[in-house]
Amino acid sequence: MNIIIVKDYEEMSRKAAHLFVAQLLNKPNSVLGLATGSTPMGLYKELIRFYNEGMISFKSATAFNLDEYVGLEKEHPQSYWRFMQENFFTKVDLPVERQFIPSGVAEDITLESYNYDKKITSKGGIDLQVLGIGRNGHIGFNEPDLKFEARTHVVKLDEQTIEDNARFFKDISLVPTLAISMGVKTIMQSRSIILLASGKEKGEAIMKMLSGNITPELPASVLQLHPSVTAIIDLAAASMLDIAALEDLYQISMPS
Repeated sequence: MNIIIVKDYEEMSRKAAHLFVAQLLNKPNSVLGLATGSTPMGLYKELIRFYNEGMISFKSATAFNLDEYVGLEKEHPQSYWRFMQENFFTKVDLPVERQFIPSGVAEDITLESYNYDKKITSKGGIDLQVLGIGRNGHIGFNEPDLKFEARTHVVKLDEQTIEDNARFFKDISLVPTLAISMGVKTIMQSRSIILLASGKEKGEAIMKMLSGNITPELPASVLQLHPSVTAIIDLAAASMLDIAALEDLYQISMPS
């Protein structure tokens, strides 16, 4: 794993965008794994800027989103479909027919999960997957204690996750308690992964991800086993790391 520690959120977003630009320049028809929430917002703004400047194009690319709330229609203000439309898809030239997000209102969610994985496979698998990390160490919506072998599936959200996401809703009672999410096995089959972490509240999860045992109780810890992960972490999120101890395990670069 390559660990890049940066000064702040803005630099984290720029570094991540540069990796996406390199991916698209090397392989214009890349299959991209995308995430939602506040963490990748800066990344998307940078990619939109690069697109507007003519540096990159998404016209040959394909995108698969990590997850969606179960029970929210696409047009719901807090659906991840709506998030992607407002913050990325409508601002670049990625064809609509190659924008994939799991449906949280499918008549048969189990079948939707199965077909979503089949669709990823049919497109050749994900070339570059971006991830955030929850305070409890979840990636996607894979909560602690879920099995690593899970593919796309329905997840019961932890109380911590519901509390963290309540800021996007008028009341915590309105936060969905279920989500459909790529499973850890689906994520781990991506050829390359970028994990982004910003803010002191992510410090403990990052420390345990890099320093602790590989365990389903901290889903992000499985990334230690992936052959091509770049973790871009700002100083606040890296505040609990013992850099000297980690240098024997990982390639680490510090802010200049």
